[in-house]
Amino acid sequence: MFFIHMLLLLTVIFVGIRHGGVAFGLLGGLGVSVLAFVFGIAPGTPPINVMLIILAVVAASATLEATGGLKLLVRYAEKLLRKHPNQIVFLGPLCTYSLTVLVGTGHSVYPLLPVIYDVAYKKGIRPERPLAIATVASQMGITASPIAAAAAVVIATSMENNLDISLIDVLLVTIPSTLLGVLVAATWSLKRGKDLDKDLEFQARLQDEEFRNSLIDTEADSADTVKNDSTAKKGLSIFLLGILSVIALAMFSDQLLPEGVKMSVAIQFMMLSVGAVILLATKIDPKKIVHSNVFIAGMTAVVIIFGIAWLSDTIIGHHKSYLIESVSDIVHAHPWSFAIAMFTASVFLKSQAATLTIMLPLGFSLGIPAPVLIGVLPACYAYFFFPFYPSDLAAISFDRTGTTHIGKYIINHSFLMPGFIGVITATVVGYAISMMIN
Repeated sequence: MFFIHMLLLLTVIFVGIRHGGVAFGLLGGLGVSVLAFVFGIAPGTPPINVMLIILAVVAASATLEATGGLKLLVRYAEKLLRKHPNQIVFLGPLCTYSLTVLVGTGHSVYPLLPVIYDVAYKKGIRPERPLAIATVASQMGITASPIAAAAAVVIATSMENNLDISLIDVLLVTIPSTLLGVLVAATWSLKRGKDLDKDLEFQARLQDEEFRNSLIDTEADSADTVKNDSTAKKGLSIFLLGILSVIALAMFSDQLLPEGVKMSVAIQFMMLSVGAVILLATKIDPKKIVHSNVFIAGMTAVVIIFGIAWLSDTIIGHHKSYLIESVSDIVHAHPWSFAIAMFTASVFLKSQAATLTIMLPLGFSLGIPAPVLIGVLPACYAYFFFPFYPSDLAAISFDRTGTTHIGKYIINHSFLMPGFIGVITATVVGYAISMMIN
């Protein structure tokens, strides 16, 4: 029966891939219904704590976006990139990585992609080099962000399994490991592909006047303006102070938190408070918050995690003893192999939070030590394998030279090697760091 139920889960995932977005969550709920009414299995527990943390963080980040603070961050990044165009292959991904770490979502990358393209092309640098690693870096920053959904999953899941894993324990591993992974992948990208003046295919296309005129985006010459600079600066300042407060609270939770209050709960009311202070200080229209890109993407993530994680928890919970008996010997002998399982799941789930929501409870059930699970966290990002993630498609569309591309065989695309190099490096380094400090 386990394989029949796994077939149901895989069917939900593959159908969800075809429809995208909230389809994963809705189909996950349908899968739970099938398990309950057809197979007579009691539904598992939906990840309520994870969803609540995501809701709180998204509300704060969306409030920041409504003030123009997110655009202001992008404008600062753009000034840096244009000031040092020769370093675009390193500075591009470092900027997208940093944005994700600060705001907790990789969707912040979109405004920077046309800037990265414009700076690279005008400097004669093959745009594929910075663009591909920039989109990969924007997703690698998720596990390094103190307010991302991935961190919420780790904290909430460890609490439910009566394990003392703090936010600081996670960040001490994920920040240096993912940052090093980005730098190694960027270094590899420095010489990838032919220079534009030596690329015969590009030079042939350059003979077409219409194509030649399309390569320059005159609007990209100036930084994106923020309508109300003072409101944006005020919102951004409060948001950054809020993040620092959450980190400080995580570091000194024993001294600062009232007795009986868990850190996962503290993150919820702290991030809602950050959003409230921004709202009151800037007097923005609350309607702008719910219409922001961050809010829409965040709510989509909540629905996805709600359905697909509920379905997987139901299956794993029902077959826990069978799973432990089947794979415990392998996992105990080679605990790092859990990274491969997590990587494989992420290829299809296209959400690091959803991957962790499914895989971490399984890891805890198998008795994998907490340091190992923390060390392999970077492996929860593998949806670069198929080049259909929105940020990947956006990078392809913004690269007017056509160097950032999807190959004839689909998987031979621009993001595959930077993704593998970055994630493998981050996972190996993260595992080594976690073993040393724990």
